[in-house]
Amino acid sequence: MDASTHSSPAYEPLALYIDGEFIHAGERPEQDVINPATGAAFARLPHATQEDLDRALAAASRAFQTWRATSPLERSAILRRVGALIRERAVSIARNITLDQGKPLAEALQEVTTCAEHAEWHAEECRRIYGRVIPPRSESVRQWVVREPIGVCAAFSPWNFPFNQALRKAVSALGAGCTLILKGPEDSPSAVVALARIFHDAGLPPGCLNVVWGQPAQISSYLIQSPIVRKISFTGSTAVGKTLASMAGAHMKRMTMELGGHSPVLVFDDADVEAAARFLARTKTRNAGQVCMAPSRFFVQEKAYQRFVDAFASAYGSLRVGDGLAQDTEMGPLAHGRRVESMQALVVDATARGGAVVCGGERLGSGGFFFAPTVVTGLPDDARLMTEEPFGPVVPVTRFKTTDEVLARANALPYGLASFVFTNSLATANHVSNRLEAGMVSINHFGLALAETPLGGVKDSGMGSEGGAETFDGYLVTKFISQASAIP
Repeated sequence: MDASTHSSPAYEPLALYIDGEFIHAGERPEQDVINPATGAAFARLPHATQEDLDRALAAASRAFQTWRATSPLERSAILRRVGALIRERAVSIARNITLDQGKPLAEALQEVTTCAEHAEWHAEECRRIYGRVIPPRSESVRQWVVREPIGVCAAFSPWNFPFNQALRKAVSALGAGCTLILKGPEDSPSAVVALARIFHDAGLPPGCLNVVWGQPAQISSYLIQSPIVRKISFTGSTAVGKTLASMAGAHMKRMTMELGGHSPVLVFDDADVEAAARFLARTKTRNAGQVCMAPSRFFVQEKAYQRFVDAFASAYGSLRVGDGLAQDTEMGPLAHGRRVESMQALVVDATARGGAVVCGGERLGSGGFFFAPTVVTGLPDDARLMTEEPFGPVVPVTRFKTTDEVLARANALPYGLASFVFTNSLATANHVSNRLEAGMVSINHFGLALAETPLGGVKDSGMGSEGGAETFDGYLVTKFISQASAIP
């Protein structure tokens, strides 16, 4: 639990970014930025005023008129330069993510470096936004379809992957020819400011990308209700997503929503049980379980159940928890104190419902926001830990008998983001992947969130996808044009 020395390079100077200009606090209100490993404030983040928001809206609107007509080759070249700059600056960006978000440095570095691939993927895909020709009913008529950028977009990105989630939204919007106002996470802001600097240095014209900070409800309400904004993208909780979706729907605005999940894990008797347990322990460790698509509801078939619990609890409960900048840390702190309180409440409810805590179950230390890797068994399906997204290092493991039974239980919740299956049977893999109600199914590995694959959910886990060939769909409108050679 000993903290490492938080030495240079210096933490990212925090600012707004509007119309190509980095704007520091001045007379604006500010808030503290907290290091989750210590619980201490170490930086100040300026909040946007209404005048700042109006300026960002005006800049994005003005920039759209020229950016929309920019050659796809030029947009592609800028995104390629963004990818190169990400690789150059990855180490310093990652270190600052660890300081304000908490995840181990190796995880932060992986988050940043993979974003270079996302920038490069979108650089290629934005050159291939095609329309089509429709054969006419008369030889004197031409009919064709074009896809055009929807306009000014407002995006709201989360604190758990501050660089990755902001980057995904930026490259999708800008690659499509849209302009963007981005409100990043106030809890972990350095990555988004660093991202703005990268786009600025890559030559993105002023006004195409704008970054603002402030009270989330106030910022989102003001931007969504503005007639300038034509599309919103949000990644975060289902409750907040529904609020923003209803607001956008009232103004008939397009939206992409990547919301909460409670990902079922189905481990069948014929799986390599011990290997699956060790793999899932490593996967669940990522970002201390603060991952929307993290495996979070574990269903293990009867014959494999005890072997799995023993192997999983042994691997998961022995993790080294500490400051993300310490070299031997395997799992860092939770992002803020509220997450610790949530974990404690889930454990209290679990034990009250008859659950047995196999390992962990408590806060670690008195400084920082650390919680022990926790495994709970013997819970009924209506316990809070089985019905609410934990978003932390607390894992329920329960047993099942038949495939039909576990599918019914896995699909019983309103969530439908990710799901995981472990089996050596091709027939079982095919059957359950067809029946699981989820936007993503990963079998015998974690194969999600790559640049070339779509990321999105169904049911209360959202609508639309980011990444893959689908990445620009939410940022384009379809226009049909029909032209006759003469008036009939």
